[in-house]
Amino acid sequence: MRREKTNYIIQSVSHALDVLEQFAGEHDELGVTELSKRLKLHKNNVFRLLATLESRGYIEQNRATENYRLGIRCLQLGQTYVTQMGLLRQAHPIIETLAQTANETAFVAIFRKACVVPLDAVEAKRPVRMTSRVGEALPLHCTAAGKVQLAFISDADRREALIEGLPRFTDHTITDQQALQQQLKRIAEVGYSVELGEHISEVHSIAVPIRDYTRNVVGSLAVSGPAHRMSNERIEKEIAPLMQKAGQELSSRLGFGS
Repeated sequence: MRREKTNYIIQSVSHALDVLEQFAGEHDELGVTELSKRLKLHKNNVFRLLATLESRGYIEQNRATENYRLGIRCLQLGQTYVTQMGLLRQAHPIIETLAQTANETAFVAIFRKACVVPLDAVEAKRPVRMTSRVGEALPLHCTAAGKVQLAFISDADRREALIEGLPRFTDHTITDQQALQQQLKRIAEVGYSVELGEHISEVHSIAVPIRDYTRNVVGSLAVSGPAHRMSNERIEKEIAPLMQKAGQELSSRLGFGS
């Protein structure tokens, strides 16, 4: 008979974790006496647990107050978790599904200074399709992936990102600041952006924001295809709902809303 995992719990390890979790609330520093009361453990046991955790960097002592607080090793482990659960790792299966369901090329991109950079893409399995542009710096003001990120940053950051102006790429490129601001306001309201031949003629795209556990926008999820297949009507009625669902799922995987 298979034993339950609870039968393998080591009590001393469990107590050590209990100690660490006491610092997760409003108390950034605690003393031995307070911890002993909270955990219902003898002071000597609490001191031994603290000494062990301190030796490994998970707890440190404030020499002025003699109280204890979380150590740098906790931060390092947290950063490792964020990296392991990072954007690319979580995004790839989602863009694979999105490329299949939309039957168009899907990609994930991040905002970098004055451009947006695709990090990963899955191409549609069609004779005529958008090819991957992973690693290429794309303009912010005339791509769906760029505009959706511009829509959710501060005014100061937006001004800095667009300091070089709004260069024209096609007859449909927005080159007027006021017109762009109005479009970004609309994007923030509806939750997605659309590009209709603004960067490359006869190429249409749609993008949604990606948020993480900080609630900030950390990237964009986009789908691109030839204009003759991706009409504005198809984008609005068919692809936009797929995109919003995919964006919510990816954001959830990154800790948004948890």
